[in-house]
This record gives sequence, structure tokens and C-alpha cells, in this order.
Amino acid sequence: MSKIIYSDECYAIMGACFNVHNEKGCGFTEPVYQECLEIELAYLGIPFVAQPEMKLTYRDRTLQHTFRPDFVCYDKIILEIKALSGLIDDHRAQVLNYLNASGFQLGLLVNFGTHPKLQSERIPFTRKRTANE
Repeated sequence: MSKIIYSDECYAIMGACFNVHNEKGCGFTEPVYQECLEIELAYLGIPFVAQPEMKLTYRDRTLQHTFRPDFVCYDKIILEIKALSGLIDDHRAQVLNYLNASGFQLGLLVNFGTHPKLQSERIPFTRKRTANE
């Protein structure tokens, strides 16, 4: 049986998301939930950085373009939020790309746009296989 990584940290992060959803419900835009989550994460003492600029590389060269996940929590979990009628594979692919680029092992994809419940997914990342494997 595999161990669920970062279960305590995810429980705390999801608690913050539920608190925001319980207070604001659905129907606002993503920036509203972003700001509310910044307040809630800080209130709960969860370490986070909002929209950090993260570097990209290609063939061992650093690109000029960067990416900005919505949050990095505990210096190891990407939290990507949405405010849409539902999640699609493109959103999951976005989180997987962020995980691959950052080297982190876990992403949380949370959608505040669904009624009546918050929609969330844990997205673990396993490293890419090389041609020799």
C-alpha cells in the first residue's frame, strides 16, 4: 500500500479552502478566491507564497518566460485554484506541468465555481522516465 504524501499539510490546506468556500460560496471570480485564500492561509498559519515567479528550463538553459502557480504551500505543494463550472483535463495538465517544472511531488487543484460543493483533486507527480528505463 502506498503512503499518501503530505496528508497533514493537504488536510490543513483543504481546511482553508473549505473555510473560504463556506464563507463566500460560488459565483465570484478567481481573484476574489485568491485574495480570500491568502487571508485564510495566513490566519491558519499555513506557510505559503502567493503567485511566486518560477523559472523554466529547456535543455539545461533557463528560459526568459516563467510560470506562476496560484500558491506554493509548505515549500512543496502547488495549490492551483479555479472558479469555473467544472474542471477539465487541461486544468489537470496545467498542474502536472507545474509539478514537472518545479520538481514538486504534489499539486492540489481546487475549484470554487461548483455548487453546492467545493471541487478538489490531489494530483501526485512521478518523475518522467528516461529512455534507458
